[in-house]
Amino acid sequence: MTLRQRLENLPVGRKLLIALLVLLAAVLLVSNLAFISAAYWISRQSVAPQAMHTLGALFATPELSNRALESEAAANELLQKLNDYAPLRAAVIYDSTGRSLAQLYRGAPLDLPQRVSELSAWQKTEMRANLLVELPQTAGPAGHLLIIASSELPGAFYTGTLTASLAILLVSLLLWVLVARQIRRLVTHPIRDLETLSRQVTREENYSLRATPRNQDEIGHLADAFNTMLSRMEAREQQLKRARDDAQDAFDHAQGLAEETRHSNRKLELEVQVRSKIEKKLTGFQNYLNSIIDSMPSVLIALDEQLYVTQWNQQASALSGTSIDDALNQPVFIAFEPLRPFLTQIRRTSERHQVEKIERVTWTFNGEPRHYALTLYPLMGGGGRGVVIRIDDITERINMEEIMVQSEKMLSVGSLAAGMAHEINNPLGAILHNAQNIRRRLSPDLERNREVADETGVLLEAVNQYLQRREIPQLLDGIQQAGSRAAKIVSHMLSFSRLSNRQLAECQLTVLIDQALEIAGSDFALMDGFDFRSIEIIRDFDPQVDRVPCIGNELEQVLLNLLKNAAQAIHQQPERGRGQIILRTRLNSPWAEIQVEDNGSGIPEHIRKRIFEPFFTTKEVGQGTGLGLSVSYFIITNNHKGQMEVQSRSDQGTTFTLRLPLTSASDAN
Repeated sequence: MTLRQRLENLPVGRKLLIALLVLLAAVLLVSNLAFISAAYWISRQSVAPQAMHTLGALFATPELSNRALESEAAANELLQKLNDYAPLRAAVIYDSTGRSLAQLYRGAPLDLPQRVSELSAWQKTEMRANLLVELPQTAGPAGHLLIIASSELPGAFYTGTLTASLAILLVSLLLWVLVARQIRRLVTHPIRDLETLSRQVTREENYSLRATPRNQDEIGHLADAFNTMLSRMEAREQQLKRARDDAQDAFDHAQGLAEETRHSNRKLELEVQVRSKIEKKLTGFQNYLNSIIDSMPSVLIALDEQLYVTQWNQQASALSGTSIDDALNQPVFIAFEPLRPFLTQIRRTSERHQVEKIERVTWTFNGEPRHYALTLYPLMGGGGRGVVIRIDDITERINMEEIMVQSEKMLSVGSLAAGMAHEINNPLGAILHNAQNIRRRLSPDLERNREVADETGVLLEAVNQYLQRREIPQLLDGIQQAGSRAAKIVSHMLSFSRLSNRQLAECQLTVLIDQALEIAGSDFALMDGFDFRSIEIIRDFDPQVDRVPCIGNELEQVLLNLLKNAAQAIHQQPERGRGQIILRTRLNSPWAEIQVEDNGSGIPEHIRKRIFEPFFTTKEVGQGTGLGLSVSYFIITNNHKGQMEVQSRSDQGTTFTLRLPLTSASDAN
């Protein structure tokens, strides 16, 4: 058996005493080492240098310094006077020329420099305390005295330290003996008494014995618990004795009641069978309830009064990522970390027994932000109190609300757009008509123009030359182009405001998408130094989506707007590498979905909520009208009875989703 195993098998009291003894020894050893080290440092840094400076000042007096350099014998005689200085290790006197004149060693000779000029290099490697003293002379150069002191402490110091340590050790041992007696009295003896009592109870099977608690500490509580256990065992023993007596009485009457007993056994068997069937039904009903709870689309979590999980359905596991085995009997904020900010509402529901609702929270699920509504119900009944948490995914509802709000905005500005369009059309028609008349009345090809020119004596050729020199035709072209552009905007506003009465026709989606790509490649080939054809186009078409009811030219206009916006978004971030546009078609009954995804600059959230509003644009003045996406939205939602959504994050690209119904309204009727 190893030493560690022997120590582990020792009684508790001995373990405490050994630990205390080891602690005392360690404290004594560390204190002695610290004291000796401090004394050594003080001696080296303070005592020895001070003594050497005193001796140096004494030898530097004129009387002794002149005498020291008279002869080698005089120098040795003076050095002998240093023998009374206990820390002295060696001393050297150098004459006026810097040569060694006399030397004194205590102990083995040292390798000392023979010239004063060598002292600087020697002192860099010397660890002992040393001092070089100048010996001035009445006539001539001065000599030098080198004193080297030992840093070792005297033997009396170690003897005194050892004596004090032994005294401290004796006092510590005496204190340890006193503490050991108290530990035996307070710890070891009560434990041994309990051990003796337990052996006596085991040996005699006498459960009426009791332990006598000495103190109100852990051992006293252990004695009380032991007495409680003995009391219960005694009560159980008495119950067993009474049961044995009752069994004996029953056995005595069994002979006369055999037939009745068999009849009772039969009834008992029937009752057991009925109870077994009831238990099976209850188990099946419980499993049925669990299946219902797991099949619900909402997250359901039941908590007890301490907010520990008692019920956990599959939706809770899917949303939190915590399995039911890991969630049960755990605090809810550990099993479902996102619920930690709502602990105050959960506790209030449990304490006040009132329903709490959190209308909307946003969590990330499968890498996408999702919106949830939380409802907290108080749980009361025979099983105790608690809280039931229901979490509903309201992402689709929020999206539909945004779509409805956007639709309301579209309808609210429809009448305004129609009125503005009609009001603008009248002066716009006059501008375009007058611009055209100016061109006609300046043309030399018309007879009426030549007649009026002859009457007034004006040459039409000279007038046209003047107009060409002054670039008047270019100005008329600008008026014509601006008017046409304004007419186009008015046309968009009118188409936005009026209900479409066009008929839907079966169109092949892939053909429409390819036509839109072809137009985008030709119309936007060069735009601010950006080549649309350099963008990588990826087609991901579902073969199940072929023909859908739609208005071909309008859907093509929507796709063209989305392609143009995607190209401009890619152009805004050239550092992201090659641009990429992914075109997808998907069958999502009862819809046919079209997705246009780009890896451009993305759309910030505050802008994304307004991109379908008419006249809202982030482009510079003259670069956009703010009607492209609003008209596209109107075409999809109003003319096609479909849906149009956008998902985007800043610097992460944008995805527009178009949903077209697979059956038109007339087919449905």
